[in-house]
Amino acid sequence: MASARRVAALALAAALTAPACATVRQLTALRQVDFAIDRVSGVSLAGVSLDQVRSFADLDLREAGRLAAAVARRQVPAEFTLHLRGENPADNPVTARMLRLTWTLALNGRETVSGTIDTTYTFPPGEPQDVAVPVRLDLYEFFQASGRDAFELALGLLGAGGRPTEVSLRAVPVIDTPLGAIHYPTAITIVRRIVGGP
Repeated sequence: MASARRVAALALAAALTAPACATVRQLTALRQVDFAIDRVSGVSLAGVSLDQVRSFADLDLREAGRLAAAVARRQVPAEFTLHLRGENPADNPVTARMLRLTWTLALNGRETVSGTIDTTYTFPPGEPQDVAVPVRLDLYEFFQASGRDAFELALGLLGAGGRPTEVSLRAVPVIDTPLGAIHYPTAITIVRRIVGGP
């Protein structure tokens, strides 16, 4: 009888150890994923698209008027998509799977807005993946910028001239594991880069 109990206990321990080991592998796999800023796309400022704009002189009178009106209201909304490039090393035998990403964006060292991506991303070894982070913020709220200053900051985000802008993203991934969804133990700064400038 005692022998049977020992066998049952060993079987239970083995059953619990297998998913625990798989969980450790998933956490380790995501820790090895290298994240970096790839690009910023779809930048608009006060409803004016900047994708084809390279200088303040490229704005027509209507667009300049919209920007001036936004500054007068002390509301200069900016929208863009921050693209992260996540790459799992080719020599890592485990595919990392991310269920969710909570994030906080900092521009020029100042924390701005936070959000959550509820899209599942997988990172097979050696296959870079694009992680799209949609961002909306009021530049006036955080920087009390003039119309031109806000424009230069937004243009810097595109990397198309403008003002040099430091972009960093502090994030907490949620990992899929055999034991269920697990939050990353601590927040990590996954990207930090200077974009824009002459």
